[in-house]
Amino acid sequence: MSMFCFQCQETARGTGCEVRGVCGKVEEVAKLQDLLIYSLKGIAEIIVKGKLDVSQLAHVNHQTLNSLFMTITNANFDDDSIENQIKKMLALRNELRETLSLTNMHDAVTFKVDTREEMLEKASKVGVLSTENEDVRSLREMVTYGLKGMAAYTEHALNIGKENLEIYKFIYKALAATLDNTLTADDLVALTMETGEHGVMAMALLDDANTSRYGNPVITQVEIGVRNNPAILISGHDLTDLEQLLKQTQGTGVDVYTHSEMLPANYYPELKKYDNLVGNYGGSWWRQIEEFETFNGPILFTTNCIVPPRSEEIRKRIFTTGSTGYPGCTHIVADENGYKDFSEVIELAKKLPAPTEIETGSIVGGFAHNQVVALADKVVEAVKSGAIKKFFVMAGCDGRMKSREYYTEFAQNLPSDTVILTAGCAKYRYNKLNLGDIGGIPRVLDAGQCNDSYSLAVIALKLKEIFGLDDINKLPIAFNIAWYEQKAVIVLLSLLYLGVKNIHLGPTLPGFLSPNVAKVLIEKFGIAGIDTVDSDIEMFMAQ
Repeated sequence: MSMFCFQCQETARGTGCEVRGVCGKVEEVAKLQDLLIYSLKGIAEIIVKGKLDVSQLAHVNHQTLNSLFMTITNANFDDDSIENQIKKMLALRNELRETLSLTNMHDAVTFKVDTREEMLEKASKVGVLSTENEDVRSLREMVTYGLKGMAAYTEHALNIGKENLEIYKFIYKALAATLDNTLTADDLVALTMETGEHGVMAMALLDDANTSRYGNPVITQVEIGVRNNPAILISGHDLTDLEQLLKQTQGTGVDVYTHSEMLPANYYPELKKYDNLVGNYGGSWWRQIEEFETFNGPILFTTNCIVPPRSEEIRKRIFTTGSTGYPGCTHIVADENGYKDFSEVIELAKKLPAPTEIETGSIVGGFAHNQVVALADKVVEAVKSGAIKKFFVMAGCDGRMKSREYYTEFAQNLPSDTVILTAGCAKYRYNKLNLGDIGGIPRVLDAGQCNDSYSLAVIALKLKEIFGLDDINKLPIAFNIAWYEQKAVIVLLSLLYLGVKNIHLGPTLPGFLSPNVAKVLIEKFGIAGIDTVDSDIEMFMAQ
């Protein structure tokens, strides 16, 4: 095989991409990403064995987050930028190593590569399959993928000025642990739970960062039609990039539309105040192939969820920033103060036609934990009266597989006395359906982005407290979650750490789970896959 990657739900045959990633990642990019992760493990071993103080390693900490984020599915396809990041991290590794007198250092600490050819040769020896034991490999990769998701959320918080040094400490501890051949499978299972614990920390940190900067999300009707002005479409997850873009487009006659996971930005009071933030265009990330054609204007990617564009015309309209990258697309870099100059994007927008309308109307969202807790009396009364029989957490990711139509059908067929709690782009499978309300409570409550799955956990814990229960699993809440990439992995591990059991995960279970590891998750946590819509609804309602 020329490469091997099985970190996302759409991995080939459910076992691994071996020639080219289903995401569009080519062999060279896949191998460079493997080597970048390996270089981070070397840095982690130095920091852990050298007992270095992470509070004194700000630049290393931030570059580690960026490096992990670059390897998330659909984030960075640019081989040159990944090669440059490898060189940067190896230089930092060497600087750290020279300050210490360590012995018996791992190869990840000492290896040398100078050319692209040497990098690719080394990468072929240190990728996923270099761990021969299938169960150890499965657990190491689950931890690593959790760290990637954790790094993404931690970087977003960092961009707003919020940090938690405990998260950096754990990232280094966990990365170093993946090099330790003395750890047993039981040790690594414990490490996955610790990963979930720090995933909760990362999502709580980001929640605090977002709400302290932009206010608590409020119930909002978001327009999905278009105006006649030239416009920019912003995709991804980073709210600071959107804030800067809104400030720079004020008074220019250029509108800004959110796309996919950026939709929840419309719920924040401090972003809603910009009159040039005019609504959301399109649906889930994978629909961008068609939607970018009809949008007509430039597209700014702030984070992952890039689909390789079909045409050169589309590619010329795509801009990347942060951890993202795509060959041939302009990449916008922040200055030392975090400022990003989006003038090139704005000037291009002025030269291009206004978006073509593809739908009309509006969708409602803004049901993060603060808003739902404010409605707690109404929600509790609806539960006590029997008006609401059960809540279904249908958070997570969307994807291209036809089997994901299951989630639309599931939402359509749920009894009318049930409510869907959602977050992430999974919502696009049902957030435009007319499912009605229960006593004024919409039957689809959108908490926000995938990281706002934290909000759903907070809501569940608050309901547990209100109803005086000793176990979150005694609530009338079922978890039927769709997953796609590594941020979903950290959300899953976080839910398991919080004690949530009997989570159903689909449309397929992760390809990186070995049979034995899958068995542990099934027996210990009740993890299960999905079946047919009718049989699953019957099963959930009977619980």
